[in-house]
Amino acid sequence: MASPLRFDGRVVLVTGAGGGLGRAYALAFAERGALVIVNDLGGDFKGIGKGSSAADKVVAEIRRKGGKAVANYDSVEAGEKLVKTALDTFGRIDVVVNNAGILRDRSFSRISDEDWDIIHRVHLRGSFQVTRAAWDHMKKQNYGRILMTSSASGIYGNFGQANYSAAKLGILGLCNTLAIEGRKNNIHCNTIAPNAGSRMTETVLPEDLVEALKPEYVAPLVLWLCHESCEENGGLFEVGAGWIGKLRWERTLGAIVRKRNQPMTPEAVRDNWEKICDFSNASKPQTIQESTGGIVEVLHKVDSEGISPNRTSHAAPAATSGFVGAVGHKLPSFSSSYTELQSIMYALGVGASVKNPKDLKFVYEGSADFSCLPTFGVIVAQKSMMNGGLAEVPGLSFNFAKALHGEQYLELYKPLPRSGELKCEAVIADILDKGSGVVIVMDVYSYSGKELICYNQFSVFVVGSGGFGGKRTSEKLKAAVAVPNRPPDAVLRDATSLNQAALYRLSGGWNPLHIDPDFASVAGFEKPILHGLCTFGFSARHVLQQFADNDVSRFKAIKVRFAKPVYPGQTLQTEMWKEGNRIHFQTKVHETGDVVISNAYVDLVPASGVSTQTPSEGGELQSALVFGEIGRRLKSVGREVVKKANAVFEWHITKGGTVAAKWTIDLKSGSGEVYQGPAKGSADVTIIISDEDFMEVVFGKLDPQKAFFSGRLKARGNIMLSQKLQMILKDYAKL
Repeated sequence: MASPLRFDGRVVLVTGAGGGLGRAYALAFAERGALVIVNDLGGDFKGIGKGSSAADKVVAEIRRKGGKAVANYDSVEAGEKLVKTALDTFGRIDVVVNNAGILRDRSFSRISDEDWDIIHRVHLRGSFQVTRAAWDHMKKQNYGRILMTSSASGIYGNFGQANYSAAKLGILGLCNTLAIEGRKNNIHCNTIAPNAGSRMTETVLPEDLVEALKPEYVAPLVLWLCHESCEENGGLFEVGAGWIGKLRWERTLGAIVRKRNQPMTPEAVRDNWEKICDFSNASKPQTIQESTGGIVEVLHKVDSEGISPNRTSHAAPAATSGFVGAVGHKLPSFSSSYTELQSIMYALGVGASVKNPKDLKFVYEGSADFSCLPTFGVIVAQKSMMNGGLAEVPGLSFNFAKALHGEQYLELYKPLPRSGELKCEAVIADILDKGSGVVIVMDVYSYSGKELICYNQFSVFVVGSGGFGGKRTSEKLKAAVAVPNRPPDAVLRDATSLNQAALYRLSGGWNPLHIDPDFASVAGFEKPILHGLCTFGFSARHVLQQFADNDVSRFKAIKVRFAKPVYPGQTLQTEMWKEGNRIHFQTKVHETGDVVISNAYVDLVPASGVSTQTPSEGGELQSALVFGEIGRRLKSVGREVVKKANAVFEWHITKGGTVAAKWTIDLKSGSGEVYQGPAKGSADVTIIISDEDFMEVVFGKLDPQKAFFSGRLKARGNIMLSQKLQMILKDYAKL
């Protein structure tokens, strides 16, 4: 059998311990070795009168049985005096059981100010005063156990007890926060709602039921929750007659009641009421993060359905905003230099390990094929987010402490060099109004010299700044894509270490939320959380390992949506679906099943590489006719065009997402030349565009700059030279 639960040397303060439940608790603690402070004001159940006899009798009873106890006769409103008795007598305080209470039952219309105030002073304020007096002592000794006493009346309500119910539910709220704030100092706080016979219940319960609901049937739960070996924290329990049950909150899946191009109205709420109240497949949030953490996911769903801004009337007024002026604002350019050491540190930070021989290329600079992980591309660009530059953008006047990293897109135009210096240029691509918040879409282009190496898009959701009447969607935003509705093709798991966040932050993620327990606690987390971009790196590694044999040259792009936080030490599980060269994935915490990255994908370059199609295959593309005609026209105007352009342009024409043909327009030598295939020398600019979009550009239906910023046209190299192509395409717009 397990050893009995003992409290030897522990100092326990029980309020309202002169009778009923409190007396049962005090006797039980003393019997198991605790040093007990028996507090009781000595009044009746209405709080009238005072005296020492009630507490003295319980102390005498404890001492007769060989225990140690001392009486205290102060009101719980004088919490410092109660705790001082413990400190003066026994030198410490380990356990506080907030049990004292009175009743002033009245129907709501008959409650006087005095009846309301005294109930709150004794129950809620009294629990606060006693606990606050003990709190700092518990923090210093890094140990404490606190028990709050609520009631079924507080949980469910009860006729004639509006004052009592309000105070008792307030006590539960107090406990919930103390459980969070005390966790880092090993202070646990729980709440019970007991059903037991006492001075307070003898007026409302039949005599035989009072006898059946003995306080002795509640005391065992109290002792367990207050024992040093009990890890329960923030729990709520109903207890009585030998039965114990734990309660938790339950929430329906709810309904989104906004419709496309329509204002939100009370009628929409009415029409969705059944769904709003349907507890089928209900969720059970346990923290404020779980309660609010899905807001970004919901807003993305709202956005995908094209739903209008939140309005409560039929007339949705037009609005203007200073946010509009921020769109297109360019942040100061900056340089990001890195060495092989930073590349290795990042790889270790996202879980690369020598335990996997194929990871050696990422963590050992002496490896023959040493490579920089593709997702290191976010590190070179993140200074635009980390240095406070957004706060300096004109028109962006809101609280960045409420900013959440909502989504991330990264595209590589060539593998990252193993070390180097990249120049980064950031621009506010768009600002979206999501009603309850604002999404800032920021594009960051990273160049080596004049060559574009990678492109990042950061989507930042700022809670509470929306509703200004702005647009909800943008063609500039890289779209997240739902995973297929079938079992995954592959699943990989990796356990993060307890030091994972501490290691990852060496790559520049300096937010104290990921390392400082106090800061994390203030933010509402039980401990520091893992960086979202660290989980992002783990997931991308899994895809690269599973479907590209860790070949970084095959990595093209990644898009993710951040859904929930991860704690260091949890196991990340990446579920992957292969559809052509796109690998859809979502990432879960294996231990809880929570999806932490959703609607994500990685685009890979085909394993065979990007090969040029044969002339006959290329000829099937509409673009082939255009290139052929440009070649013929150059024969007469080539020398003049070469003087103006002086550049070699290589085109990658795609079909169905893969490169179907390559063409080169050489406007650098002689009278120019157009031929199928890659550039014979080096190209000044490489342009990637689909056959369909190429024709749209040629016909003048698609502006090249808009195509570039929306991602439909991609370019690398000296992309400024591509503007010179517009004069050529203009000349042949009517082909």
